[in-house]
Amino acid sequence: MRADPYKLRELLGPSIAGLGCELVGIEYHPNSANALLRIYIDRAEGVTVDDCERVSRQVSALLDVADPVPGHYTLEVSSPGLDRPLFEPEHFQRFTGRQARVQLGMALDGRRRFVGEILGLRDGELLLRCEGTEVAIPLDRIEKARLVPEF
Repeated sequence: MRADPYKLRELLGPSIAGLGCELVGIEYHPNSANALLRIYIDRAEGVTVDDCERVSRQVSALLDVADPVPGHYTLEVSSPGLDRPLFEPEHFQRFTGRQARVQLGMALDGRRRFVGEILGLRDGELLLRCEGTEVAIPLDRIEKARLVPEF
């Protein structure tokens, strides 16, 4: 049995928003010994350690009551960081013009990894400019996506 990130988003999102933070995304990494539940939060002013601590306490209490995650797990609350993960179509729209690293669950034209400039979304596809060529990647094939840090 696995934790459902969409149900977790519904359960935790309103409470995190009530604390003045945005729920960016949720990662669940099952493991037979100790699973990891990672929750990314953000704020316009930036995320502090105190924000992570407040959200962690609130989320922990909600998870204890609802018990949506099977077995033992470690809860981690984090800022998205410089290599911000992109979970939702809105994230790709927000960061149009930025470089992203995208990994697919199933290969597209013989490739599973792409790095390029986010051009936007069209008809359920992410448009990336990779090595001078526009590539259309179906959103449902994206396994992981992160911004490439700019220095």
